[in-house]
Amino acid sequence: YQRRVHGASYNHLGNNDGKNLSAPAQFRSKEISKSNVVDDMVAANKLLYGPGEHPDHVVVIKYLPFVADSKRAMDEYSSSIFMGGQNTLVIHNTCEDSLLAAPLIVDLVVITELMTRITYRREGSDAFQSFRSVLAILPYMLKAPA
Repeated sequence: YQRRVHGASYNHLGNNDGKNLSAPAQFRSKEISKSNVVDDMVAANKLLYGPGEHPDHVVVIKYLPFVADSKRAMDEYSSSIFMGGQNTLVIHNTCEDSLLAAPLIVDLVVITELMTRITYRREGSDAFQSFRSVLAILPYMLKAPA
């Protein structure tokens, strides 16, 4: 079997995201949301992780104006493998941050319009009703729904 034991994410951002995340309070919020992904992975894998077991995980985000709208991410993941061995995967990714977000915005608009067409009926009621607020659905398209 293979079990993740370590993860590190290093990000260089040059746009307003990077500038905003250089403030400690904003960075802490991002760090928590990224750490929640690891917590969810552990909670979903009771066979791999026993009570109190948790992979090491660190997130580093630095504002680097030169990279402009690019997002440069270096991610490193280590896993324990057969016979006590270790495997480390290192990924380098450079992409345009705004272009990554554009399809998400299109999806949000499409889902918002779709939610205006859907009606539902509660059990025991004869009347159909529409969603009072599509905002109840949209957070599921985002990283950390509230």
